[in-house]
Amino acid sequence: MDLRDNPEEAAFRADARAWLEANLPCDWGTPAYQKPQSPAEEVDFLRHWQRQLYDGGWAGLDWPEAYGGRDVGIIQNMIWNEEYMRLRAPNQISMSVGTSLVGPTLIARGEEWQKERFLAPMLKGEEVWCQGFSEPNAGSDLASLRTRGTLVGDEVVVNGQKTWTSFAHQSDWCILVVRTDPESVRHRGLSFLLVDMKTPGITIRPLVEMTGHAWFNEVFFDDVRVPIRNLVGEIDKGWDIVMTTLSVERGTSAQHAKLFADLELLIEAARRTPRAGRTAADDPLVRQKIAGFAAEMMVMRMGAYRNAWALLEKGVPGPEGSTLKVFWSELDQRMKAAAIEILGPRGMVPEGDPLALDDGYWAYEALWSRAATIYAGTSEVQRNIIANRVLGLPR
Repeated sequence: MDLRDNPEEAAFRADARAWLEANLPCDWGTPAYQKPQSPAEEVDFLRHWQRQLYDGGWAGLDWPEAYGGRDVGIIQNMIWNEEYMRLRAPNQISMSVGTSLVGPTLIARGEEWQKERFLAPMLKGEEVWCQGFSEPNAGSDLASLRTRGTLVGDEVVVNGQKTWTSFAHQSDWCILVVRTDPESVRHRGLSFLLVDMKTPGITIRPLVEMTGHAWFNEVFFDDVRVPIRNLVGEIDKGWDIVMTTLSVERGTSAQHAKLFADLELLIEAARRTPRAGRTAADDPLVRQKIAGFAAEMMVMRMGAYRNAWALLEKGVPGPEGSTLKVFWSELDQRMKAAAIEILGPRGMVPEGDPLALDDGYWAYEALWSRAATIYAGTSEVQRNIIANRVLGLPR
């Protein structure tokens, strides 16, 4: 494994950087930039930005060309993510369920009509998707889900509840896993549906996080009728489709790039933070701590590329992804906690307050980072995978 770009990769990196620098919104990354003022405005902005990415040829990079992508390799996709995060480009999280999870799942397992109907709109930012997997008693243990899907003629009638559904209140469509065989247990008897979020019987209740934002939601389904043609795969055999989606979610990661960008921002903020007649950045203990984080991020970057190479050689993600998930999520929490120590009380002033550092970024991140060891698979689940599949320990 060579961490240096070859000539083709270097040219790709230069093209990505040039396009982003030329197309980011005016005043992006400066205090003069006027951010969207509400979640609805932010989603509208991200829809527009997704369309820009599509028109510029930078959407769905790893999708096949036949479906609007560029079919680039894993390494080029990693390079794009590094350049994107280095410039702190718009956070595409509300679009990522569609482009990163639903799209690849439909490309791999969907019917042709489903690909024709859904792929282009999600790639162009015309339709936003959410993921209806977790339930109040089925989070990390997804196979224990209880939301029912009853076959009635040419429809599946859905009753039940999902929770922690990101962007459900802003979404047009949902990938929904339901139990269609009530006598089944665990991963048997599940089905994978594509659900129009405007269907009668769907109730969405936003969950306000401690950050003050409400991106997560509870979603209730009361006799929601879904056409059987919206089934992906076979009835009662949806677990195979679920595993396809989860394998995509746990594939390549460029979290090291985001953390590097955060560390650079922290260094700049430390240089502006007074301490004992100088600045926080002049404190040798602060410098030592920041250097330690930088070293850990270099290790994480090597691990990310190692995971990408493993995917390239084997074609499927391995347990390396679990190692990376534990590494970056816990590093993220430690770095955000250290940022508050370094920056002092102003670091916890929320956005909108004139005293806030970086418009409240650190206050938000300190709170949001607490979720890092939970979403995309808890640290406990990841350690079980590592113990079983890497160390060979018994279940």
